[in-house]
Amino acid sequence: MVSDNKAHEQNSLKQKQPDDQISVRKTFGIDTDMEVPAFKKPLEHTPKIDTAYQFDKDTTLAILAGFSHNRRVMIQGYHGTGKSTHIEQIAARLNWPCIRVNLDSHISRIDLVGKDAIVIRDGLQITEFREGILPWALQNPVALVFDEYDAGRPDVMFVIQRILEVDGKMTLLDQNKVIHPHPGFRIFSTANTVGLGDTTGLYHGTQQINQGQMDRWSLVATLNYLPHEKEVDIITAKVPSFNNEEGRKKVSSMVKVADLTRSGFMAGDISTVMSPRTVINWAENTNIFKDLGYAFTVTFLNKCDETERPAVAEYFQRCIGTELQNSVVPNINKD
Repeated sequence: MVSDNKAHEQNSLKQKQPDDQISVRKTFGIDTDMEVPAFKKPLEHTPKIDTAYQFDKDTTLAILAGFSHNRRVMIQGYHGTGKSTHIEQIAARLNWPCIRVNLDSHISRIDLVGKDAIVIRDGLQITEFREGILPWALQNPVALVFDEYDAGRPDVMFVIQRILEVDGKMTLLDQNKVIHPHPGFRIFSTANTVGLGDTTGLYHGTQQINQGQMDRWSLVATLNYLPHEKEVDIITAKVPSFNNEEGRKKVSSMVKVADLTRSGFMAGDISTVMSPRTVINWAENTNIFKDLGYAFTVTFLNKCDETERPAVAEYFQRCIGTELQNSVVPNINKD
């Protein structure tokens, strides 16, 4: 009975089509007459809206073009810039289901395509083909996001290459079956490099992507870190206790520390970088421990290589104005 209900839910999603149009000007605050198809109500797998999220104009327009015109969109940028979240938050406002797949070295062709599995049916043990995430997504109104796209294994990349064409049909050879993409299927990817491999030494494990595959990505956008004031706005919105004059000054100094780690990361001086999420965690932990320095230590410093910690401590001292001490755990119950 459970499997019947699950099959019914899957068929219900498969039958959905975008049934609304949203104004980009009204929803995203971008000065354009562009309208984008959307769903009137959230569906299964539609992400939740983060009301504090700040959109980058150029990246937003590229992603919206992907949704509106079924373009293949790659978002490239440094770690922690919010590439995947950017796609998710646009999907959330379109009520579009969105699934993320991390192409780490453990993801295989079988994981994507599917495999034979032994199941019990009517008391008998039989072998049945179970579809992987790729054929499932292809048949549903789903935005499929491949994270760390430039870290994918070659055998996996060639499977994906089949569906990068706009009419990208997928052939399941073992099943003698050809899958046609659902009209609401969309595909996106995020990458630290732009298919050229790791030329800087910052992203070990990334690989070059062959030109034939890169040509199939019809739009490539670059997402950099947010402007200083916008990042301060996000953090004070996420941690309201800092949303006052004194708190904003403190958060501004914290973001300056993050900016220095990013500059150091890009220059190859340190191997760990503070993302906006890290700064939010730092602010939240400061509320817990009532100590900015200790919260920084347990939030970020302890994640760094021991040889790099003096440089990171110097960033803290330059921006916060105090030495970073190896203090004991503060009294977290203290008011």
